[in-house]
Amino acid sequence: MDIVSDEIHDFKDRDMGAEGAGWREYTYNNLSHSRAHYLLAIEALRNDLGYARTTDVAEMLEVSRGAASMALTQLKKRGWVTEDPNRFLLLTDEGQRITALVSNNFDILRCFFEQVLGLKKDDALTDACKMEHLITTETCVRLKELTEMIVNAPDFHGKVKRKMARRPAAE
Repeated sequence: MDIVSDEIHDFKDRDMGAEGAGWREYTYNNLSHSRAHYLLAIEALRNDLGYARTTDVAEMLEVSRGAASMALTQLKKRGWVTEDPNRFLLLTDEGQRITALVSNNFDILRCFFEQVLGLKKDDALTDACKMEHLITTETCVRLKELTEMIVNAPDFHGKVKRKMARRPAAE
């Protein structure tokens, strides 16, 4: 068996085992890319304006008011968003926890992509955005520690940067 086949076999053994089927955890993850962005939009609007309305969220995310309303209804059902008496959107404690986690993950991923992998800022932002809601806390903590170790070792960091700079651009 070649290394790729070994890795696929190991993945199946690990993630399809009796103790939890990790692939299902990924498949049924309650936090989608879209949901994460709705939560982040509410937080950003509340920080910038002091309030967030469905209309404001729709405008920020460039979706219709109807689409925003449907998405926000789902977030309310999950217990991540609520409304005050004036119908302004609020993040629940769980919504705030998720938003903080996603923001932290985004920052760590972006930093790793830019400082270690040498990606252009726009590419680092795009890729971090795609992954921010999927990565586990443990993986993110380790990625942050790895990034700090590499960046704080100037000789090694220079070697990594030179190696990454020689990588051909993806098509």
